[in-house]
Amino acid sequence: MKKTILIHATVITVNEQNEVIHDGAVAFEGDKITYVGPTPEDLSDAGYDEVIDQKGDFILPGLINTHGHAGMSLLRGYADDLPLQQWLEEKMWPLEAQFTADSVKWGTQLSLIEMIRTGTTTFVDMYDHMDEVAKAVDASGMRARLCRGMIGLCSEEERQTKLRDATAFAKEWHNQADGRITVMMAPHAPYTCSPEFISQIIEKADELSLPLHIHMSETAWEVGQNEKDYGLRPVAHLEKLGMFNRPTLVAHAVHLTDEEIDILAKYQVKVSHNVVSNLKLASGVAPVPKMLAKGVSVSLGTDSSASNNNLNLFEELKLAAILHKGVNNDPVAVPAEEALRMATRYGADGVFQADTLGSIEVGKKADLIVLDSHQAHFHPAHEPISHVVYAANGRDVKDTIVAGKFLMRNHKLLTIDEERAIYEANRVFAALKR
Repeated sequence: MKKTILIHATVITVNEQNEVIHDGAVAFEGDKITYVGPTPEDLSDAGYDEVIDQKGDFILPGLINTHGHAGMSLLRGYADDLPLQQWLEEKMWPLEAQFTADSVKWGTQLSLIEMIRTGTTTFVDMYDHMDEVAKAVDASGMRARLCRGMIGLCSEEERQTKLRDATAFAKEWHNQADGRITVMMAPHAPYTCSPEFISQIIEKADELSLPLHIHMSETAWEVGQNEKDYGLRPVAHLEKLGMFNRPTLVAHAVHLTDEEIDILAKYQVKVSHNVVSNLKLASGVAPVPKMLAKGVSVSLGTDSSASNNNLNLFEELKLAAILHKGVNNDPVAVPAEEALRMATRYGADGVFQADTLGSIEVGKKADLIVLDSHQAHFHPAHEPISHVVYAANGRDVKDTIVAGKFLMRNHKLLTIDEERAIYEANRVFAALKR
């Protein structure tokens, strides 16, 4: 296996001590990190195949995007500035109904390019035609937690077809691509899936020993509709159905009471905070400081680029750090260090891989990003974590490494044909009837 060491870097480990190593080094062999510490004085006998001098650039754990719909990049900018239900029912769903496997293939390619370029190494995806998503992830070298989303607003026959598709996908792709692809089971939301259908999905997840992923409490309308239909708010509704007895990642969790936060904490439910999408759709602001204070693991997600309108997780990172300060009149509501953990360590929690991802530590996967710190907005060099959270942008990422392999090096993509992906994405969108 190839042995590589990155030297003379500012290493932001995001380990338990939030250690920052100046003139630091990170080495990896195969897909695992083998050394983290000061740059060794002598490498002559170390046997490294490649020694890369970072000249002070920042090395971070790869960012983890815990909620999205990659194929929806085809709809970026198509229908902005609308309330969620109108946006979904009148704009998104009619076009998505026309999506073919080819549509999802090229929409996903577009998203993978954007994520690699902006430092995301692992992402969660809930969509349809998931075989195409998995093939694209495999070829790209990225890491992903994939799930076939199941909307239950259809006939019983169609629901069972979706459940069979999701099951077959899980059996075929879980732990594939050298372990880079893992799978979850995903009812779309409590308001789009009947209790019976959600229960069937939970049973299948239990049978396959898989986590669950679902949209939950995104809007006040959704919460009210759940109470009207089932006499319970979504958290209590899903608890009653037994969802939280399995490892669960919920997206959004905007409209929560203190009691509901206690329930999420009790069951160790993971939350994906989609701050940009929630603001753009006027869904509200999730009570992130309260969740964090009660021990709920809150990570960051972009949602789709149809509601964001990009997949640059650095935007979520900065906004998560500053928005909650403003709405809570508290300058320490989400400190920079905590925001960075949300994008890394807590993201690893969200994909249920905290033992292998989310920080730069010996034995963990070599999923790393390098930021070009030789730019004005990184200076004076006071506090690296502050600069990453408040000053950096995804376009500062120069190298993206997953499982010890460069997917982008010196801003050049190595695993995806960007020019063709852009061409094909425009081609398949032009074929849709609007």
